[in-house]
Amino acid sequence: MLDKDQIAAASQVLVKHWRDGTKLEALDARLRPQNRAEGYAIQAALETTAPGKLFGWKIAATSEAGQKHINVAGPLAGRIMSDTVIADGSTASMKGNEMRVGEPEFAFRIGRDLPPRAAPYTVDEVVAAVATLHPAIEIPDSRFVDFVSAGEAQLIADNACAHLFVLGAAANADWRALDLVEERPQITLRGERYLGHGKNVLGDPRAALAWLANELRGLGLTLRAGEVVTTGTCHPPLPIQAGDHLAADFGALGKVSVGFV
Repeated sequence: MLDKDQIAAASQVLVKHWRDGTKLEALDARLRPQNRAEGYAIQAALETTAPGKLFGWKIAATSEAGQKHINVAGPLAGRIMSDTVIADGSTASMKGNEMRVGEPEFAFRIGRDLPPRAAPYTVDEVVAAVATLHPAIEIPDSRFVDFVSAGEAQLIADNACAHLFVLGAAANADWRALDLVEERPQITLRGERYLGHGKNVLGDPRAALAWLANELRGLGLTLRAGEVVTTGTCHPPLPIQAGDHLAADFGALGKVSVGFV
C-alpha cells in the first residue's frame, strides 16, 4: 500500500510531466499504484500540486470506442483543473499532446451538492441536482508514452487522461424534456461531417453523470454545486492536428468549437 509520501511523490512526477509537456514510460515501481484506490489517491494530490483549482470532473472511457482507445474495461473519473479550461471558439495548443484526439461531449453543471451517503444515487436524483447542460469538447492526453499499456490504476493516477477542456454556453432549450440517448450532435472537422450519438455515452449521458456521482460517493467525495461534469465522448475519438478546427453542433442544445495550433 502506498504511503502519503509515495502518493505525493507520484503526483509530483505526473504534474511535472504535465507542465513540461513530456512523457514517461511508467511510474517508478515504488510509486506505482496497484489498484483503483491508490490511483485515485495519487490523482487527488493534484489539488495541492497542480497550478489550477478544481473546476469539475471528467469521465474517461464511457463508450466502447473510448475503452478500446486506452485499453480499460470501464469508466474512469478524473479532475478538470481550472488552468486546463479554454474558452469556446478559441485555440488549443497541440504541444506535447500525443493522444491527439478531440471528443464532443454532453456536460452538466451541478446545482446542489451530492454528498457521500450509504445508498447509491439514482439517475433521477442526480439529474434533479443539475443546474445546466452544456455542449463541450474534451482534448485528452496521457503523461505515459504507451497509455494503451499503462493500465487502469496508472491511468487513474494520470487524471484519467485529462488534458484540455472546452465548455460551451448553457443550453437554452428545455433539455430535461429531450431524450439525450437519441441526440445526434453533428461534428465538423477538416471539411468532413460526423454524427455523434447520445447512446454512446454509457447508454445515456444522464447515466454517465450518475456513475460519476456514485464513483465520488464511493471515494467519500462530494460532487459540489458549481462543478462541471463532462460525461465522455458521444463519437469515437476524432484525430486532430495543428491547423484543424473542430466544431460540434448539438442542435437545440447549442454549439461548441475549438481550433488547434
